[in-house]
Amino acid sequence: MLTIDSHCDTPSQIIRLRNLRENNARGHVDFPKLRAGNVDASFFALFTPQSMAPDAATRYALEMLAGVHDQVAAAPEFAAMAASVQDILDNREKGLISILLGMENGLPIQHSLALLREFYRQGVRYLTLTHNGDNDIADSAAGEGRWGGLSPFGREVVAEMNRIGMMIDVAHCSDKTFYDVLEASQAPVVSTHSCCRALASHRRNMTDDMIRKMADKGGVIQINLYPVFLSDTFARTLADSGLEDPADEAEAAFIAHPDDAAARAAWYRMEDRLAELPRPGVDVIVDHIDHAVQVGGIEHVGIGSDFDGINVTPDGVENIAQIGRVFDALRRRGYTEEAVEKIAGKNFLRVFRDISK
Repeated sequence: MLTIDSHCDTPSQIIRLRNLRENNARGHVDFPKLRAGNVDASFFALFTPQSMAPDAATRYALEMLAGVHDQVAAAPEFAAMAASVQDILDNREKGLISILLGMENGLPIQHSLALLREFYRQGVRYLTLTHNGDNDIADSAAGEGRWGGLSPFGREVVAEMNRIGMMIDVAHCSDKTFYDVLEASQAPVVSTHSCCRALASHRRNMTDDMIRKMADKGGVIQINLYPVFLSDTFARTLADSGLEDPADEAEAAFIAHPDDAAARAAWYRMEDRLAELPRPGVDVIVDHIDHAVQVGGIEHVGIGSDFDGINVTPDGVENIAQIGRVFDALRRRGYTEEAVEKIAGKNFLRVFRDISK
């Protein structure tokens, strides 16, 4: 079975000094964990927060990109870079994990189609148009509605991504942006890490109509493992715990000083406190997969963990080594092996191939 995780935020953890060759006691993704989870390909997202100035965001994206290349080059027994479906298949034949690149937030392209093309040349194969704020391309699910959907430049970005064969990722987009993108794009679009709003009401999740229309256009929804997106009950539990702001502060201090042992220890203590909360487990993940399958069809659902970009994980799937528990749960629900294989990776591989053409 070929397994693809369409979104993790591990590049930002490289900046925080994680060595991916080691099986880290902390953290969600490294090469030994990917191998233990039988993951064949992982899309590493170059994430930049909307709070950054454009020049700083571009520099930071390039630093993360360089860090990914450095770590893969230092671990030839584990992994190799990939930029195409054929690369994934070739690396798999060699027993290597494929590391691919995405970019989360269009801020680093700085209103420049030339920079968009250059990041594509450097191996970036999808762009998540926005993050938690409106940008020059489009409105975010967490934004104020600057454009009312796609901006004029955003329409140029969609057309250029279609032309060069780059995947358009609508995770984090506002509902209006989603529909604008679906109308403007000549190719299928993807949501690399989202859940179903019918089951959990978070604005980042997709409505049934969105899932259905994206599937009708040939795209896929990749189910996110963040407990807040999986469960309204957990979202309320987290809000009532009083841990959200202290967690953000502890993580910000760790990000600012990753070599500070005290800042690192403080962040680890906060992670432990978050993990003590009652969290949704594997069955809730499968509920979202099952719902998306019922709405969009078996050909249009996959997994995008969001690991290393979330501060708390589902109960029983604390890192990528345990992703097989999701597939085992699907089998217990009555999914055939062929259906599980589609969800595990074949669906996203097909869309990646189609868009690359």
